[in-house]
Amino acid sequence: MKRFGLIGHPIAHSLSPALFKAGYDGRYPYELIETTDFEEAYSRFLEGYDGINVTAPFKELAFAKADILSEECKVIKATNLLVKTPEGIKAYNSDYLGVQLCLQEMLLSLSGDMPGGEKRATPLAAGGGAHEVGGVLFLPGISPGTTDSEKADKESDNHLKALVIGLGGAGKAAAAAAESLGMEVVRMNRTIKENGIRPLSDFRECFREADMVIYNIPGPIPQLDELAEEDLTPEKPKAILEANYKNPSFTEDMIRWMTSINPLIRYTSGRKWLLYQALTGYEIFTGKKPDLQRMSDVL
Repeated sequence: MKRFGLIGHPIAHSLSPALFKAGYDGRYPYELIETTDFEEAYSRFLEGYDGINVTAPFKELAFAKADILSEECKVIKATNLLVKTPEGIKAYNSDYLGVQLCLQEMLLSLSGDMPGGEKRATPLAAGGGAHEVGGVLFLPGISPGTTDSEKADKESDNHLKALVIGLGGAGKAAAAAAESLGMEVVRMNRTIKENGIRPLSDFRECFREADMVIYNIPGPIPQLDELAEEDLTPEKPKAILEANYKNPSFTEDMIRWMTSINPLIRYTSGRKWLLYQALTGYEIFTGKKPDLQRMSDVL
């Protein structure tokens, strides 16, 4: 029988085992491999598992171990899913695939909230079916590997700006997924290691200008408390997606205050991202579609 698991630290309270059990009615074992030592976790995978999910702080380390890279991993340089194959260990990134599904839903929400019901020009609104690259499902938009000029053409048609805050493994995946859907992406991080990354001191300005905000930092940044009414751009649709579903930085009180000023703000919990990355990742593991409704009930 195939056996799967999750490596990372800390992961004791992860919902992944419950999601996996629900998705397949308990037909496959799924276990937590919790340790601060990546090499120990990776050895346990090699010894006894057919596939593993990978979470912080191991996503870049796991990427370096892979023999074969999916197309999205080549772009993101991180993985959250390793699978044994006859050709070697293959890396995927279901963070990318899951957030892409979330963003498409959020794009539809933004389109529907435009004044007068006007629809934004988005790859989703323009139509086009899903396609596969190397066995991985990609949705309408720009697939990994698209040239910079092609991205620029798509962005100029779209005119939607996404602010991605936090550039760990999940943040890199979110930025790539937003670009795949034709959005202009502004990257922001606490530490600046390369050109083109905005500092947190620019948070209010970038938040004000963004149509979509993807928040990937595990805890609240001081700049969240500095947001003022003018930063919420009343009457302008704005979508917010937060990766942390356990202890969100966008609290219920904060969201209530924000929507009282701008009712067109839409907040999506990281639980939706978790659900969609599980949906896409688990099918890569088993070759069988999990039960989405049962997985949703777990959340």
